[in-house]
Amino acid sequence: MTTDWTLDKILKGARRFQASDIHLVRGVSPVFRINGEIRPIDGPPLDVATLNRLLDELLDVQQRERFEREWGLCFSRFWEGVGRFRATLYYHARCPEMAIRLCETSIRSAENLGLPPVIEELTRLPNGLILVTGPTGVGKTTTLNMMIETINQERRAKIITIEDPVEYEHENCRSIIVQQEVQTDVPSFSVALVNALRQDPDIIVIGEMRNLETIETALIAAETGHLVIATLHTPDSVQTIQRIQSVFPASQQNMINVQLANSLQAIFAQKLLPRANGDGRVVACEICVATLAVRNKIREQQSHQLYSEMQSGRKHHMQTMDHALLDLYLRGEISYDVALSNAREPDSIRKRISEPPRNDNR
Repeated sequence: MTTDWTLDKILKGARRFQASDIHLVRGVSPVFRINGEIRPIDGPPLDVATLNRLLDELLDVQQRERFEREWGLCFSRFWEGVGRFRATLYYHARCPEMAIRLCETSIRSAENLGLPPVIEELTRLPNGLILVTGPTGVGKTTTLNMMIETINQERRAKIITIEDPVEYEHENCRSIIVQQEVQTDVPSFSVALVNALRQDPDIIVIGEMRNLETIETALIAAETGHLVIATLHTPDSVQTIQRIQSVFPASQQNMINVQLANSLQAIFAQKLLPRANGDGRVVACEICVATLAVRNKIREQQSHQLYSEMQSGRKHHMQTMDHALLDLYLRGEISYDVALSNAREPDSIRKRISEPPRNDNR
């Protein structure tokens, strides 16, 4: 790549190297995240003047004014020859810097993404709450968009998405899709969600459930006949339930537990792990399906017992993260060390690996 940094060349270089993210930080050359690893690109380090010039290439006048006024900015845009990306701008020691997430150029199927078939089955439900969880950068938005497109291809429905920002623009197929961006089309997730309920939706997709108001309205929407699909930055099913419960004051706990138990359909907790052969990453997915037993645990505030329900719920398409890791290791998808370092109970995986593989159809 040329050492005369321009935003166009950086973006196209990142797409060519199949990077997921770009980091433009003062004092180092542009950095790409490739297969989960940070990799600096050969060239001179970025200085304040270069970073300001790159900002001028990226921002219009209104965006520049807002960034300087609010000291931070997050938005998405389309770039010819690159596709859509999400840019997050911030100041570091009074110097503007940015992190850029390159969005998927097309929507892949659940099979192509390595997701279990049950995730497509759940998109056919008429109502309830489906949660996709995991830390930043594990593909939650990719999974969300796959679910939207599955509905779009199969059902005649109205889908309203509330995103911050919009990362993939869907075209109407069998469904009507209205994509609203926070701070562009709507002021906040909570306000957008209240308004969405008045727009005759069948499916509501929430990019992130961030606060009490958003969670409360999402539960009401799921209870009143809508299918609600949302993400949370929680690592597993148990902590997802606990996070939702903890947002509400003690006086509302019983009511929220009943609402959540009645409306929840499933939780998918994702991790993206390096492949054993070094060729990209593979998704590991914990699945908690809201069976009668799971609903009772939530209603009775016994979420810590959900793990045992997932362990014994294979016939309901449930699996723990440890089971997913073991399965990926036995298929040669991930290494032994990766399996153990991501496991909830590493000793259990060590024991299972030392035994001959068996068909577990509990």
